[in-house]
Amino acid sequence: MSRILLVASLALIALPLSAAEYLNGITWKAPPVVTPGETNAAPPSDAIVLFDGTDMSKWKNGENWPVADGVVTVGKGQIVTKDEFGDCQVHIEWSAPNPPKGDGQGRGNSGLFLMGTYEIQILDSYQADTYHDGQAGSIYKQTPPMANAMRGPGQWNTYDIIWTAPRFNEDGSLKSPAYITAIHNGVVIQNHFELLGDTPYHRPPAYKAHPPKGPISIQDHGNPVRFRNIWVRELSPASGEQTRKPYIRDGQKETPIE
Repeated sequence: MSRILLVASLALIALPLSAAEYLNGITWKAPPVVTPGETNAAPPSDAIVLFDGTDMSKWKNGENWPVADGVVTVGKGQIVTKDEFGDCQVHIEWSAPNPPKGDGQGRGNSGLFLMGTYEIQILDSYQADTYHDGQAGSIYKQTPPMANAMRGPGQWNTYDIIWTAPRFNEDGSLKSPAYITAIHNGVVIQNHFELLGDTPYHRPPAYKAHPPKGPISIQDHGNPVRFRNIWVRELSPASGEQTRKPYIRDGQKETPIE
């Protein structure tokens, strides 16, 4: 080793092994351990499985939607979960009819409703035209998706949704709006979008006070859209307690931050 390299190596060794560290003084609870599914689409260990390909027992009116070969097809009337959810993560896979029939809103139409009220559109928008705030991935009548990530009719589409429920004051006024992030076939199509209210066809959106949790529902729009692998995770924020003021630790020295 040359003298220059030796000196450089000795200098690196002489550097302090620790530096001042900021500590916020919050004693965090350990995040729960969740075992991911074997694939990104498989339910993680804490998921509530709403449809696993075998039966529709988790849904009201589920008996009127036929199940075959691990898939459920839109039947008669909407289906509504027996359980209710507030903030949550939803995974759902769906396939538009093949060969396609109809056009616009008549082509492979259904819809996923969070809390039974707020719709993200399900529609065959593959090389098909309709109004943009009504195509697949739109928050119905509020905003189009940021991209059209549709696969062709008969192929499987995936929605992964992060939902923040609205909050209401005791007098029924809006405390904080709903937000949605949605990923369609791996493509972000809604990025923490702030909803203006519910998603009706016939009037502007509006908020009306409702309980902090509500069901998930899937629409019967008269088209034989197919579904599989539906699951949901309830979301809770990380929690901790401020057990001391924030401080800087430098070696053995601790300096409070006022």
